[in-house]
Amino acid sequence: MEIRNIAIIAHVDHGKTTLTDAIMRQTGSAKEGVSMDTDALEQERGITIYAKNTAVFYRGTKINIVDTPGHADFGSEVERVLRSIDNVILVVDAQEGPMPQTRFVLKKSLELGFKPLVVINKIDKPAAQPNIVQEQVFELFLELGATDEQLNFTTIYTIGREGIAKEHLEDTSSNLEPLLNTILSHIPPASADTDKPLRMQAFNLGYDDFLGRLALCRIYDGSVQAGKTYFLKKSNRTVQTGRITKIYTFEGMNKKEIASADAGDIAMVAGFSSIDIGETICETENQEPLPAIVIDEPTISLRFFVNDSPFAGRDGKFVTNKQLRERLKKELEINVGLKVDFSSAEYIIVYGRGELHISILLENMRREGYELQVSKPRAIIKDIDGIKQEPFEEATVDVPEEMAGVVIEKMGKRGGIMKDMRLEGNQNRIIFEIPTRGLLGYREEFMVDTKGRGILCSRFIGFKPYAGEIKKREIGSMISGKTGKALGYALANLQERGDLYINAGAEVYEGQIIGNTSKGEDMTVNPIKGKQLTNMRASGSDEAIQLIPPIKLTLEKALNIISADEYLEITPKNIRLRKKYLKETDRIRAYRKKQD
Repeated sequence: MEIRNIAIIAHVDHGKTTLTDAIMRQTGSAKEGVSMDTDALEQERGITIYAKNTAVFYRGTKINIVDTPGHADFGSEVERVLRSIDNVILVVDAQEGPMPQTRFVLKKSLELGFKPLVVINKIDKPAAQPNIVQEQVFELFLELGATDEQLNFTTIYTIGREGIAKEHLEDTSSNLEPLLNTILSHIPPASADTDKPLRMQAFNLGYDDFLGRLALCRIYDGSVQAGKTYFLKKSNRTVQTGRITKIYTFEGMNKKEIASADAGDIAMVAGFSSIDIGETICETENQEPLPAIVIDEPTISLRFFVNDSPFAGRDGKFVTNKQLRERLKKELEINVGLKVDFSSAEYIIVYGRGELHISILLENMRREGYELQVSKPRAIIKDIDGIKQEPFEEATVDVPEEMAGVVIEKMGKRGGIMKDMRLEGNQNRIIFEIPTRGLLGYREEFMVDTKGRGILCSRFIGFKPYAGEIKKREIGSMISGKTGKALGYALANLQERGDLYINAGAEVYEGQIIGNTSKGEDMTVNPIKGKQLTNMRASGSDEAIQLIPPIKLTLEKALNIISADEYLEITPKNIRLRKKYLKETDRIRAYRKKQD
């Protein structure tokens, strides 16, 4: 049977998972309602976080499809997937056109020599402009240095939600057969040389409580058989031997155990407990390993602590240092974009690809019953060839024309340099080059400045010389000076000073941050202060208290607004901000010591 190995790549929310789900349904590989986004967080947020495999059968051909994440924070997922397949389908929204992650994944694909099949999706949108978007895609290919052959790409037009594909916009169609036929005619079959000795490379990892670490591998040469002993060529040039205990292949979203798998296919194997991404399993000890898979390095770091707040241990099942360390070691089994430093006894340093990457990990941990505290995320600063360097990103901003000025001003203050600006309809598309340090904490402010109508996307472009001091708008913290139950009377007075994070009746502790101050300075307040009762009645004394609904702290929001002298307390039921030093006298002492 012929095999086609493809990856579907796109910017976040351009419809690649919806399209993959429709392909599975129409080929009979999945029932109605089954989706590639199986993780609870993926379903809630409507984004793909983890790369996943499926296989469909069409006209006697097996098509292995890898659905990749669209957000730049999960770029490490995309990079390794591209090494395991033979071609890519680039999905682009018919209204938005190419976006930052489109550029990132396309650049990687072109560098590997792929000739992408372009799918312009969502052509049923009222503001869709498929012809203009096709021109924009062509210009992007040109800009990224595509060869003449790569520039001669084929375009298919789709409505992924309805499962419809067309070769030409004017065609009538009721299914995805035009797309599936194009996959068979334009993407070459996977090479299937089973006479050579086995060579296969791990490009994704999994974990099973009974089998241990699982490796998802592309088989390049030969065949792999269950029960046979093979050699693992490690990235540090050492060689290990091991026996393949189980082999699985894919049918739709299901894994199927098989006795052997041949060259050209993608299979999941168990047996090598120490295998890592990019390492090669060989049949003989003297075979050359396949070229290593290089994954972009993390760009931000933060510290994880045991929760030591006055309310510690109320919600969580896992609260100790040992439990935190064991959970993060388990995460390293499958999360290749993450790095962890366990060398300190007091805290754990976690390195990630961005705020979303870290917040997904934290959200999963709190849902599992973990309690912890984390520090403010910081951009990683390096010394490269004697020069202080930091991570930079290309930020693409889409804003209404009348709001462009404030965004340009704010990005400029944060070290951003405007590289391009053009008008598209009534939206301005502005491209900046900005230090990651400058973007940290800006997204929340951006949403306020653009009244929720702006779109901000970014992608990591490398380490560049340190940009110097960056001025950010600092909001001050409203800190509780007492422990107890917050009262409506006190909050009604405090809401005039800034925005609150708590409701009346919420339990608070001394040193907890209950809101922010609009003047930008920290302020210690008493949220549990009640109304003074007297025998005298005054005009207006019995008026009803009207409280403005508080800002709900989410992990991303809290990571955006946290200050350097604060911790984010995370429990299964609560997300709280607090000062590092809970007592005001300790904070004053620490501040004076810092000034000396």
